[in-house]
Amino acid sequence: MKQPKPYDNYPCWIMLISNLVSLAIYIIGAVIISKLGLVWLVLYLLYIVWLEIRIMTHSCVNCYYYGKYCAFGKGKISSWFFKKGKKNGFTNRNITWKDIIPDFLVSIIPLIVGIILEILNFSLWLLVLMVILFLLASVGTGFVRGSLACRFCRQKELGCPAEKLFNKNQK
Repeated sequence: MKQPKPYDNYPCWIMLISNLVSLAIYIIGAVIISKLGLVWLVLYLLYIVWLEIRIMTHSCVNCYYYGKYCAFGKGKISSWFFKKGKKNGFTNRNITWKDIIPDFLVSIIPLIVGIILEILNFSLWLLVLMVILFLLASVGTGFVRGSLACRFCRQKELGCPAEKLFNKNQK
């Protein structure tokens, strides 16, 4: 099967969809966490900010898309705040499942909190939010990564540690 031509700058509609899925996950997670109180909500939001900064300072600054529009727009945003990294800093990076656990926790923590809250006091509204969060974090993120982001990524051609991790068995 012929690979689609990679983008040098992703179209706005892909950035919009990609960021709407992420934003929806963050907002629904925040709504669920807010049931525990303001302190827990602030801690969760700070965690999200830390994750975004972590991605931009460890990945985006070393990526082909630094200063350009990647599927999430972070290549451009990271160039506003952070100095360009090493030329092969992204390609030579090796990540494991342990490295991406913090990314998964953005969804897992609110789902665990939601389950505990449902056990203590069932709420159909909370259950609906949890189902939507689960679907966005699994199917939604899978669609964005598989059909919109990674599929057209130039960095994937140059070497991507995440692509190596997720497609290890397909090679």
